[in-house]
Amino acid sequence: MGVELIYLDHAAATPLDERVFLAMQPYFTEQFYNPSSPYAPALQVRRDYDAAKHTIARAIGAKPDELVMTAGATESINLAFASIGGHVVTANIEHHAVLAAAREYDHTIVASDEHGRVQTSVIMAAVRPDTRLISIALANNELGTVQPLRDIASAVREERQKRLAAGNTTPIYLHSDASQGVGQLDVHVSRLGVDLLTVNAGKIYGPKQTAFLWAASGVMLKPQIVGGGQERGLRSGTENVASVVGFAKAIELAETHRKYESERLHKLRNLLQGQLVAALPSAVVSGHAKHRLAGHLHISFPGIDAERLVFALEARGVLVATGSACAANKGTRSHVLTAIGLSDSVADGSLRLTLGHLSTPENTARAGEIIIEEMQRERQRIGL
Repeated sequence: MGVELIYLDHAAATPLDERVFLAMQPYFTEQFYNPSSPYAPALQVRRDYDAAKHTIARAIGAKPDELVMTAGATESINLAFASIGGHVVTANIEHHAVLAAAREYDHTIVASDEHGRVQTSVIMAAVRPDTRLISIALANNELGTVQPLRDIASAVREERQKRLAAGNTTPIYLHSDASQGVGQLDVHVSRLGVDLLTVNAGKIYGPKQTAFLWAASGVMLKPQIVGGGQERGLRSGTENVASVVGFAKAIELAETHRKYESERLHKLRNLLQGQLVAALPSAVVSGHAKHRLAGHLHISFPGIDAERLVFALEARGVLVATGSACAANKGTRSHVLTAIGLSDSVADGSLRLTLGHLSTPENTARAGEIIIEEMQRERQRIGL
């Protein structure tokens, strides 16, 4: 009999919701038709695809023709950057996909504070007369820190007005990758005040490699994948109908249950945090105490090798991360932890514990017990 798994890495990937899977199934089998074909069964698939985009758009307060469906958030981010170009401002705690895209252009990277929060004044101080794009994630994928996106949006609108008054016609847009926040935070585009928004289905119990870029009316996008002219000519290639239908179901469920799920995860996270800190008082909790995703707990154990701890926990059925999946895969120290000023000793002993649908009071408490036991064993081994 195998070890029962306790999954604490929902920020990296979520399991496909059974209701999402059921919605997708027909489009793999009997409804397999190409939505660009002219006959009746294919036209029905086209209608289903358009209806799915309508559901997705409605969830963020947008219009369906403002969405471009992409194969993941990374493609969506790249489309946003390539379309706007020019001088870019972003933050040192952004996801690798944003930082890598920014480096392809003239760019300025601003610093966050020690909680992983980027101050609006710091961002706007980096804005130049030729700045065309600011990209700040709604919530940080490692720390869970939620950014003051509405304040940033307000400052961008003021900058736009100042430019017009000065005769500067250079546009400036605000892009946000909301992939980590959707399902726990409000992602209504008009309330956020953004001009471009990225959301990824794989973070909300939908299919992986499925995302969108929303662009407000008036923001001109430039196709990076050309061909048959799908997605209004902005992203050619036969539409991934099954995945988009799945995305629609996933985001509909996420928005319906957002308030309840956020409150549930918040309670579980606080219980787990309290359990670990009480037993291991030298632990360091990172991220903003108030402005943090409900399901995120980033905790460090100074002097401990977190990678060794991850393997020990896996052997006992507890699956956790040392940071973002991208950084862990490269075997490098997290740039986010360096950016917020954690010492090497603290950063190298860091775990990212993220709760979600698979988390219950029972298995979360059990995971806490196992983490404490393995931490104490490791401390004894190295003589701490």
